[in-house]
Formats: sequence, C-alpha cells, structure tokens
Amino acid sequence: MLLRLTDDDPRALHEQVAAAIRRAIATGECAPGERVPPARELATALDINPNTVLRALRQLRDEGLLDFRRGRGIRVAARPETGELTERVRELVADAERLGVTRAELVTMIEGVRR
Repeated sequence: MLLRLTDDDPRALHEQVAAAIRRAIATGECAPGERVPPARELATALDINPNTVLRALRQLRDEGLLDFRRGRGIRVAARPETGELTERVRELVADAERLGVTRAELVTMIEGVRR
C-alpha cells in the first residue's frame, strides 16, 4: 500500500492518513481481507509518529473499514464501494464546513434531496 501525504492539506495528519487508506480501499488497492501494514511500518514510511497512524487506523476501525484481530494484525473489512462512499461523504462534510454550513444544516439539505 502506497500512501502519500501533502504539506498543503489543512486537515490533521491522522485525518490525512485515514483518507489515504480510505482511498486505497475505495480504489481496490486494498481488497477486503487483505492485511494492512503495521502502524510502525506505515509511520516510518510516512515519517510521522506511530500514534498518529494508530489514531487513523482506529478511526477506520470505528467506521467499519478495518478489522483488528489480536495475533492476526489489521485487515480490510469493508467492500471498496463502502469505502468510496465514506470518502465522498467526508469530502462533502469538509466542503460544507469550509463554506460555513453546519452539520445540522447539511443533514437537512441531504434529507431534502429527492431521488
């Protein structure tokens, strides 16, 4: 898994790492059941603190994209389509925040969209 972070991204580092892994899942670079490199290895490759990577991995676990198993490591749990949708929702939320739209207003907008 090749992850890249950019210096001009205003998001926190753990958010950037989580987004990069989400993107890898969404594009199929990481398939369900595939093992994710250990946090220390990712941290070394990205030249960041291992705790930052662990925070991103935990966030993805909480979203249902990764599965943590003691003795087996971390594996991709979700289908790529789920990861792609999650990434698109995150981008929508980030755009809304940038424009000053609250989450409550965004939810109201989404609920008002017709098929």
